[in-house]
Amino acid sequence: MRVRVILSAVLAAGVLGLAGSAALADGYKTCTKLDKASWKPASDAEAKAKAAGYEVRRSKVEGSCYEVYGVKEGKLYELFYSPEDLSLKHTIAK
Repeated sequence: MRVRVILSAVLAAGVLGLAGSAALADGYKTCTKLDKASWKPASDAEAKAKAAGYEVRRSKVEGSCYEVYGVKEGKLYELFYSPEDLSLKHTIAK
């Protein structure tokens, strides 16, 4: 009985660990190989999103990308810009 309880706990922890890592893997992380000292300012990525019609909520660095959260037509988007040339690499609609 005790072995069954321990085994169940170990399996449950493994399943929860897999679910947690899958939740973290929804973003786009590779935009450039340049070192951060060569990156353009994050504010330029925000300005580019605004020029494309997004209401920018916030931005952050995700891997080697600028991730800009913006709203357009009532829908939330994650926009991934290359800090090298500010090209849009990926978009996720939430």
